[in-house]
Amino acid sequence: MGQRPVEERKRIAAEAAAELVEDGMRVGLGTGSTVAPLLPALARRGLRGLRCVATSPRTAQLARDLGLPVEEFDALDALDGLDLAIDGADQIDPRWWIVKGGGGAHTREKVVAAAAERFVVIATEEKLVDAVGPPLPLELLGFGLAATLRRLGAASLRPETPPTPDAGLIADLAAPIDDPAAHAAWLEATPGVVDHGLFPPAMTTAVIVGTDDGARRLPGPAA
Repeated sequence: MGQRPVEERKRIAAEAAAELVEDGMRVGLGTGSTVAPLLPALARRGLRGLRCVATSPRTAQLARDLGLPVEEFDALDALDGLDLAIDGADQIDPRWWIVKGGGGAHTREKVVAAAAERFVVIATEEKLVDAVGPPLPLELLGFGLAATLRRLGAASLRPETPPTPDAGLIADLAAPIDDPAAHAAWLEATPGVVDHGLFPPAMTTAVIVGTDDGARRLPGPAA
């Protein structure tokens, strides 16, 4: 049998993740093409008492169109956080350093992931890399933008990309990522950087990969 189309493998991973959701859960819904098949898979389950928060207006609208209940994040977070968040990824290395933000929603995605008791990443095998690397998505403040870009050096605004729902600007950093932890710390200490697309290993509970042979759950991260 030939290789399944990538969209089918995304669906396989998404449907496996949807099976982790139970009645009454508070669930964070990610953004992007791998999450798109998660929404109908979740809607088909007909779960009772489900409460969802979306990481982007597009995800919120798609979920509501399918009959999934979407609430404001602060309302759910006031209930001691989320039970589960599910999202895609652009790169996943063997240590489970993850790069996200191809769709520009990485700041909200990281806030939601950090608020969840479990954060599950879904992907296809193309997203598995030996080491994470550029481009690394950033969200930047508009105030002092030129000064922030000078400090970053190898960053450029993403062309024809509207501001985020929180009025941030999306840029991509072309610098190599030799040490992800040090790279993340440098960005977090840089004034004007709202957030970056590097997600640390400790944030992720599970990685589910859609393959030709079905959904595969990756073993824990390499040391």
